[in-house]
Amino acid sequence: MDLSIDQKKVLGSLIGWFKGKNSQYVTLGGYAGTGKTTLISVLRQKLDKKLKVAFCSYTGKASQVLKRKLRENKSQQENDSVGTIHSLIYSPIINSKKEITGWKKKDELDCDLIIIDEASMVDGQIWEDLLSFRVRIIAVGDHGQLSPIRGKFSLMANPLLKLNRIHRQAENNPIIKLSILAREKGQIPVGNYGQKVMKIKKGEVETEERIVDLLGNYQKDCLVLCGYNRTRIRLNNFIRNSLGFESASPIIGDRLICLRNNHKVGIFNGMLGTVLKIKQKNEDWYEAELEMDEEIDTYKGLLLMEQFNKETGLNFSKDRRKTLKGDLMDFGYALTVHKAQGSQAKKVILFEERFSKMDDETWRRWLYTAVTRAEKELVIIGR
Repeated sequence: MDLSIDQKKVLGSLIGWFKGKNSQYVTLGGYAGTGKTTLISVLRQKLDKKLKVAFCSYTGKASQVLKRKLRENKSQQENDSVGTIHSLIYSPIINSKKEITGWKKKDELDCDLIIIDEASMVDGQIWEDLLSFRVRIIAVGDHGQLSPIRGKFSLMANPLLKLNRIHRQAENNPIIKLSILAREKGQIPVGNYGQKVMKIKKGEVETEERIVDLLGNYQKDCLVLCGYNRTRIRLNNFIRNSLGFESASPIIGDRLICLRNNHKVGIFNGMLGTVLKIKQKNEDWYEAELEMDEEIDTYKGLLLMEQFNKETGLNFSKDRRKTLKGDLMDFGYALTVHKAQGSQAKKVILFEERFSKMDDETWRRWLYTAVTRAEKELVIIGR
């Protein structure tokens, strides 16, 4: 694999860091299309094949994508592992019925190096747990994305190493082109940019008809993104009605999104899943079972009824104490861009919505983050 000049420079720095054995970790930031995964693949080829390298990502889907790319580049070695951060550092607690009732941090890890992909999603608690194993870490992420919506911890706020130049293989990708416009200009003009990549003008009759058609044909491999929570609720209800869900309450087949980390049961903020079973336990809680996207284990637990179709998360309200008996989820057909960080989909439908108090830099990051959630198809609705 041919590397660009900046990739070669960063590769040398990473090899030097690993041989130097000074700091426990190093952070690498790279924009979409700069070849982060290519660089990591080449790095693995340069390191001793006998080393045990644990590749990991925040979500199951991201780890599957990483595994596929490593195999395509013939970089994964016999002793290496690829999976989620959660499966790497936590062990399941199993009861007498062989059911998983929780998770606990492992005593030690059998690896020489951890390489984290999508590291911008790692929260403070997980990062502390990772560091506690005293294993060296390379954290890789996109430093052009939004910072975490809550809390001050962000691995990618100021990465030590950076990739800024778009790799030549990505230069003609229309989604990458739009991501550059978003990141540098904060504005994407109305128009067609490639097959199934476009921006259409909000408010026109043809656009409204197109929106009804797009949302009415919602599929699981689509992300519908917006800015405001009130817009998210309207979109969720419209899509559910289009799909024939007549109940205002979640039912079997509904798509849900997790709104709060629960390390004990292995679910995290932003994870999506499909309802397999659900029933009302009492006046406050549902008993539910979900198949979480790209995860092996199903989720079983209590979901707070009051959280559904709420504009704000009850985890950060005066009612937080009563939320601790179970988990917080909501309908997950449409998401805010902040909630979609760490997720990607074949198709993205984006409703541009800028908050009145959002400065230009934050807006550029918001738009860039939204655009880069799309893998192949992107429709933006805006002005």
